[in-house]
Amino acid sequence: MVTFYSHIVNFILALQPQISKPQMNHMLTFMHGIILTDGRINVPQIRRSTSENRDLSCMTRFLNESLWCPNRVTRRRLQFVMNHIQKSRSETGDTRPIVFFIVDDTQCKKDCTTKRMEGLDNHYYHSDGKTIWSHCVVTAHVVSENNSFAWDFRSYFQKLYCQKEGISFKSKNDLTIELINSYPVSDDDQVYVLVDSWYTSKKLIETCYQKGFHPIGGLRTNRKIYPAGVGIKISDLASTYIESTDLRPVTVNGHTYKIYTYEGNLSDTDYAKVLLSWENKFDSSKTPFCLHCTDSSLNLVTILSYYNVLRNIETGYRYFKELLGFDEYQLLSYKGMERFWCIEFLTYNYVEYQRQTWQKELPLRISDVVWRIRKDHLCQLVVYGYEQALSKKSLMDVLKDLKLAV
Repeated sequence: MVTFYSHIVNFILALQPQISKPQMNHMLTFMHGIILTDGRINVPQIRRSTSENRDLSCMTRFLNESLWCPNRVTRRRLQFVMNHIQKSRSETGDTRPIVFFIVDDTQCKKDCTTKRMEGLDNHYYHSDGKTIWSHCVVTAHVVSENNSFAWDFRSYFQKLYCQKEGISFKSKNDLTIELINSYPVSDDDQVYVLVDSWYTSKKLIETCYQKGFHPIGGLRTNRKIYPAGVGIKISDLASTYIESTDLRPVTVNGHTYKIYTYEGNLSDTDYAKVLLSWENKFDSSKTPFCLHCTDSSLNLVTILSYYNVLRNIETGYRYFKELLGFDEYQLLSYKGMERFWCIEFLTYNYVEYQRQTWQKELPLRISDVVWRIRKDHLCQLVVYGYEQALSKKSLMDVLKDLKLAV
């Protein structure tokens, strides 16, 4: 009979999540179904894609009520990720391990008529430039060498919702600090924390300093810098005092930028290297893109190249949502949603791990791995049907075995 994909089973067994056998079967069903489902991914669709014979209520109870600890599963997963990264480094002989720890937030958009789901609120969505009815999740992503793993997540709730539910309010910056502190410190690693301008703050910089990390982040142009000891907003400096002769041309990944560099104090930190950037040509009437970095040893090209790694988390969001249905759940309980996201992160890490294994043969993307698993599963079904035909089994019995009989 067609069974769970063996590579997924081996991955879960290697994690040792310390869950019961029935819970293990449910977790495998969800991971397998998330990958196999083409189109909208929710619990009923996952059940259909895996031909699960358990009642739908059993699967929803696994998310909402079953006594398993998602935090323990996450700890096992993160340890597996770290071990894999360290192993891949040793194989390549990496003499100065560089890790990029990326933090951003994403919205799980829901229909405005949906009211019974816990935690829903109006959150600002950068892509749409407006507030939308959604769940908001702050997530972290780790990139090292050729590895690109989704790390962990924290749910963000608005102040009014926290007051109503009697829970402590944590800003997105607070959640970012939690995620940074969750990353284990290693003397061998040089960790760069990559964030956009929404997250660059004094608290984040201080946290990175305490951990021995270096932040590289976007910077808003209303921040003050102190050239020649005189405080001035970046926007005022750019529009009034900078001339084209003050800029240096820099080419990164085929794009040319005109860069003005400032090194010194900001209003909330003792030292930073600040880059004011215009693509292609300088125009004082246009707002520059600003970057902030606390590592004085990095040159301009390296800072810009490192910041470009931030795109990995945006690519990860696209794979999460378009391939793995991260935002397509239909669960009312927030406990169930967070457990679903726990399994989503587990699935993403499995797919990335499998990509690393298979791309030794040829370069692969996350989507290539998902499509290959779907194709392998279809082949399993065809082979099973062929074998049953050779054994003279009736067509109706085969269809019943495959849960295809009406």
